[in-house]
Amino acid sequence: MISSSARLLCCLSVLFAAACSSNSPQESTSGATATPGAPQPAEATAAKRASSPGLTGSANGIAAVVNGQVITWSEVRDAVKAQEQVAAFQFRNDPGALQAEVAKVRANALDDLIDRQLILAEFKKIGGVIKPQYVEDDINGIIRDNFKGNRDEFVTELARTGMTMKKFREVRERMIIVNVMRGRYAAEQAPPTPREVDQYYQEHIADYRENDMIKISTISIPKFTGDPNLTIEGQRRLAQDIRSRVIAGADFASIAKAESQDSRSDDGGEWPWMDRKQMKKSIADAAFQVKDGGVSPVIDDETMFIIIYCDAKKLGTPVPLEKLRPQIERMINQQKSRSSLDNWLKGLRKRAVIRRFE
Repeated sequence: MISSSARLLCCLSVLFAAACSSNSPQESTSGATATPGAPQPAEATAAKRASSPGLTGSANGIAAVVNGQVITWSEVRDAVKAQEQVAAFQFRNDPGALQAEVAKVRANALDDLIDRQLILAEFKKIGGVIKPQYVEDDINGIIRDNFKGNRDEFVTELARTGMTMKKFREVRERMIIVNVMRGRYAAEQAPPTPREVDQYYQEHIADYRENDMIKISTISIPKFTGDPNLTIEGQRRLAQDIRSRVIAGADFASIAKAESQDSRSDDGGEWPWMDRKQMKKSIADAAFQVKDGGVSPVIDDETMFIIIYCDAKKLGTPVPLEKLRPQIERMINQQKSRSSLDNWLKGLRKRAVIRRFE
């Protein structure tokens, strides 16, 4: 049973994540020099933020300035705190996955808030207005769905998080604005053409085969060991070194017994025949790309670096296209919507003057 506190945290986290996040790289500047749309190395920036448990900057210091609007480190920390609390609940039985999720949250927090600010400014620019009743109806829906209509319980839990009703109403209004704007630019797309459907089917045919089977062996190196002297990059280098030894002719099973830390290490990393659909998708996709008798690159999984040796594969029969056409058409429409939204956000970033202080 999910507690009322956890439900409220879920509502709060949406304000900082789902409503304004984007996987597109940020185009921005850092330091005291501002240049419209100037790019910054995204991977280095993300790594720096992810590696800093407290996030950089003083309590109320400036994290970024977006077209003259300030985002403080206090706001970034509030966003991170809300999402970390939800992650702690979601991954309470999986410490490794929790660490990975927290690192991701910290790496993306400032980028998400920059996107949110750009979207809010665009809404204001076009003269958009959200009626107060819409916000009140939204809050009443939260109380009805998550607190069984008990407004007093909701207010009590809200106070426990350190947020006033006025502040909650403000951030819910911003969330509604962001969702409206994102929806506007991810609106319904033109129907996919038969050629687009056929191309999508051919490119993803592995996902539509039934009864694909594979026999593999794995070596798994954990990202997080609990030892402060062992870093993620150090573990990555260990995995890459192990793969090099295997490629050079070292016995995979012997190395798996000595180095691997998964449930099959005692068996030399060997797994029984497995149906593709029973495997984690990212692992299955990587495994089926390896030729029989071949070795995969080092796979960066959520909590592990994994090396796969493919013993053998038995490919099944694909589901006929006509049975999948409606499903594929929906997938293509979703892709077009995401692309349209990403292009819009890229345009906002390119036209903006963004100064980052990291």
